[in-house]
Amino acid sequence: MAERELATNQQYYQRGGVIVSVYTDPSTNETSILSITQPALVRALSWEQFDKRSKEWLRIDPPPRHTSILFDSNTYRHLPIINDIARQPYLRPDGSLMKDAGYDVDTSMFGVFDSKKFVIPVNPTREEAISALNLLNGLLGEFCFDTDTDRSAMLSAILTAAIRPSLSHALMFHVRAHTVGSGKLYLCELITAFATPQRGTPATFPSDDEECQKLLLAELLRSPAVIEFDNLTSDILPYKSLCTTLTSEHISGRILGLSKTVRVSTRTLLLSSGNNVSPIKDMVRRCITISLNPEIEIPATRVFKRPNLITDLLQQRERYVSAAITIIRAWIVAGRPITKCKSLAGFSDWSDLCRQPLLWLGLADPALSIFESINKDPDREQLGRLLTAWRAIFRNTPTMVRDAVRESTIPRNENNELKEILHDIADERGEINRLRLGRWIKRHEGQIVDCFRFARDSGNTSAERWKVESVSSVLSFSDSPSEENVKATAEAYRRATEGE
Repeated sequence: MAERELATNQQYYQRGGVIVSVYTDPSTNETSILSITQPALVRALSWEQFDKRSKEWLRIDPPPRHTSILFDSNTYRHLPIINDIARQPYLRPDGSLMKDAGYDVDTSMFGVFDSKKFVIPVNPTREEAISALNLLNGLLGEFCFDTDTDRSAMLSAILTAAIRPSLSHALMFHVRAHTVGSGKLYLCELITAFATPQRGTPATFPSDDEECQKLLLAELLRSPAVIEFDNLTSDILPYKSLCTTLTSEHISGRILGLSKTVRVSTRTLLLSSGNNVSPIKDMVRRCITISLNPEIEIPATRVFKRPNLITDLLQQRERYVSAAITIIRAWIVAGRPITKCKSLAGFSDWSDLCRQPLLWLGLADPALSIFESINKDPDREQLGRLLTAWRAIFRNTPTMVRDAVRESTIPRNENNELKEILHDIADERGEINRLRLGRWIKRHEGQIVDCFRFARDSGNTSAERWKVESVSSVLSFSDSPSEENVKATAEAYRRATEGE
């Protein structure tokens, strides 16, 4: 009965096994999902009763046993589920647009926006998409992107920010530059403005996985629009909790102060920035890098024509967000045309809605930095060197690790590269640690680099034997848009800007 009473108020919901409410901070006007504490639950369930002796209305608390049982429960039969907060119109799973604010039963989303301020065509055309793209490009004129791919990646970040609650998975975006003052934080502020009308509050990148998990769980429970890591001083490490957050629709764990495990949605945009730092290892395929390069000695001394760009954007936020959603909706209305490109396993929804519309309009592939980073990943490069050196000496002969180490000590020209790479991988006080080397090879078993990979020999010996075998390369498509798309986009740009 107490739970049913909470449900009838239409102010309380369940999220990940805890009772929550949608709360707007009066000082910042920021709306978030707030987990209910046990004292707050007592207050929510209390009632007023007239006391005949004092002739006054008194506040009566519910029985502690009932509130305790309700608070400690993991499932609730009557409270509606709330998944996330949408701060602008959002896409339903079928691609249709949800323009109404408030709680939506079908998607379990809670919209916090004024729908009258967003003007999105019902069936936008390609020409309207081009016009919307032209509007967004106008915001980027003073940013010094390293390549056209980086500009396209930035536009993809804008589209992602605009519809992040509608995506089950989305890549992380990292803004990289060579020197301070290049505009990294400014660019992150611009992306954030498309996700929420509130200014971002960057956090420090965690120092270990345990700290990362605590931070992500606590933040994601609130359903923030953006989690931003600012001024990274080291590469983006592949913490297990961070990788899981980017590739899973939910993560679970124990929140500090709560005696139960919660399960929260991960539909929040993740951003980061730093000088000469990049995603590494497992984070490479989960993060798009946007590179800035002003090519001047002191970038902070530049004078901008629009010094109040973020303020101007926030004042007209509904117009710009509508333009971003229009681009996506135009692609959907056009029948979801697919431009051939390299596949991104695990991010198919994101690729469809935030990558394909830009390729359809003739832009460079925004995900190209991922494939470039994979090729430049130090761990992959190290494996490639070992495969080449191993094959050059042992050919197709299955070889034990100890034999490879012994061969590397023999002074021959062809053994120099093998000796160097083995020391890079498993050096210990000037000697090669065979156990460490064996574990390293086992961890990279089957991984293909330049059409080669390590394979375990199927012999009967107790010690493992390894051989380098050749495999067929994976078919990949061109990263460039079709010539027809480029010509069509250029013509549309010309028509859209005539008379302006």
